[in-house]
Amino acid sequence: MNQLEQLKSLTTVVADTGNFLQLAQFAPRDATTNPSLILKAVQSPDYAPLLKDTVAAHSAKPLDEIVDQVLVRFGLEILKVVPGRVSTEVDARLSFDKAGTVARARRIMALYEAAGVGRERVLIKIASTWEGIQAAAELEREGIHCNLTLLFSFCQAVACGEAGIQLISPFVGRIYDWYKKSAGAAWDEAAQSGANDPGVKSVTQIYNYYKKHGIKTEVMGASFRNVGQIQALAGCDLLTISPDLLSQLQALDAALPRALDAAAAAQADIAHVSFDEAGFRFALNQDAMATEKLAEGIRLFAIDSAKLDQMIAS
Repeated sequence: MNQLEQLKSLTTVVADTGNFLQLAQFAPRDATTNPSLILKAVQSPDYAPLLKDTVAAHSAKPLDEIVDQVLVRFGLEILKVVPGRVSTEVDARLSFDKAGTVARARRIMALYEAAGVGRERVLIKIASTWEGIQAAAELEREGIHCNLTLLFSFCQAVACGEAGIQLISPFVGRIYDWYKKSAGAAWDEAAQSGANDPGVKSVTQIYNYYKKHGIKTEVMGASFRNVGQIQALAGCDLLTISPDLLSQLQALDAALPRALDAAAAAQADIAHVSFDEAGFRFALNQDAMATEKLAEGIRLFAIDSAKLDQMIAS
């Protein structure tokens, strides 16, 4: 049995792509998208007709509504291939606008429901800012489930757990990138790999904390740079993995042991913590990596959202 099949016995495997034509070969349960992945997909000849048809069908509507129609169209195609859920992202430019995020999420969900897709099959992706977490808490109370993304710090995870969020996506690879760049010539790849990888350590801490304190929020490791990071998180609730890394796992036949264990975490000595808004903002501020990567992630997604706007407008 290859490592992808072994991983599926320990963890829910999610495909991290907007390329729904590529999904079937990996048989993931869920799929996630983001503005960058959708932008990449619509620039491919395979998807140009889908973009053109969707824009033509809704050309009389405001640009932001057309964008949501395009995002949902991709989501609907993905849901034909995966048996579980698709994550569709709210515009990153609303990351500090609670009311704007709630309104956009409701509209995206209404489009899915109009197409006959139930709420249980959709996760609304929102950046893990304080405003984003509060917006998601409101949406969860309405039965609209959320995936809190661009999550780099323990305080973000704690706040999401307290808010009753369905799922979080800690970004393993981007955490790793920051520490590697920060260390420069002093970086020791071998010493900082596997369970010692800073991104892996972050997800492990969050996972163990949630399981210790009975927090129902699902943990989905994301943004991987190599298969070693994935192997070191086998047993996590979910892992969202790019097609390239899914292929690499498929090609490996060595045994894949469980790395994260809910039962062991439940017995660990881990103190409970809580954050109000001021405490959250201070804790995030004290974490230079998380502060920088959150800001950078929002900027990059905003840039790609603007590029998608331009493609649709033209």
